[in-house]
Amino acid sequence: MDKDRIIPASELIINSDGSVFHIHLRPDQLRDKIILVGDPDRVDMVASYFDTVDYDVRSREFHAIGGTYKGKPLMCISHGIGPDNIEIVVTELDALANIDFETRKVRKEHRTLEMVRVGTSGSLQEDIHLGDFVMASKGTGFDGILNFYADRNTVCDLEFENAFVKHTGWIPTWAAPYTVNADAELMERIGRGEMIFGYTMAAVGFYAPQGRMVRLPLADPKLNEKIESFRYNGKPVTNYEMESACLQGLAALLGHKAMTVCCIIAERRETKANTDYKPSVAKLVKTVVDRI
Repeated sequence: MDKDRIIPASELIINSDGSVFHIHLRPDQLRDKIILVGDPDRVDMVASYFDTVDYDVRSREFHAIGGTYKGKPLMCISHGIGPDNIEIVVTELDALANIDFETRKVRKEHRTLEMVRVGTSGSLQEDIHLGDFVMASKGTGFDGILNFYADRNTVCDLEFENAFVKHTGWIPTWAAPYTVNADAELMERIGRGEMIFGYTMAAVGFYAPQGRMVRLPLADPKLNEKIESFRYNGKPVTNYEMESACLQGLAALLGHKAMTVCCIIAERRETKANTDYKPSVAKLVKTVVDRI
């Protein structure tokens, strides 16, 4: 990208108070260590572990709290449901870090952010159970968002993508899936050998894209069976969620470190679900707050 380019107001909207358009944060409120969650109310639960709180900002589904934990500056922000929301949040967090809002130019010195998404997920294998913590060592996106960005191939696992498309008989009218690794150092730091390294499917929706049929029939009723039987380097797909691939892909393209870790709250093969999952999620949140 041309660093002398002036970014038009229509392409990066800055509010009258100096905050970025959707998430309503100013550059001075940004922290380098960021925990992302889907539910705006879960931000309060994450921030309950903070020793100090500096700000609490809400806008639409985006809720952010910044503070410190054991002297470590932290922030937590919600992104709502789905990869389209993650694109907004990651793009605007990067803008806070790496764009001068006065000149509307990219800063000469790059600022690297660490982003850990804490979510919930459904397992796709019999040996992954309710309450397990699964890290998306690879996130495969069904949404196609990363395909709109130049150089997506430089951060994607093209061999995985090709093998997955062939094995599933991917329907051509669907968006081409993309697969991106999480940041290896961040996974080691958060997981410490205690969590599952998974291949995660990031679906573009909750119902049909994850094989759920309510009233409308599915374009491919056997998609989940194909995903469950897929192997790459001898390893299976572990779980479904919705945001890991877009988060990890955009972060990689923008020069940030990102990963997703989910608490399993449903076993799709056993058709079991745990609606009382909040204690397990709280344990995962405390672990991430300690280790990020």
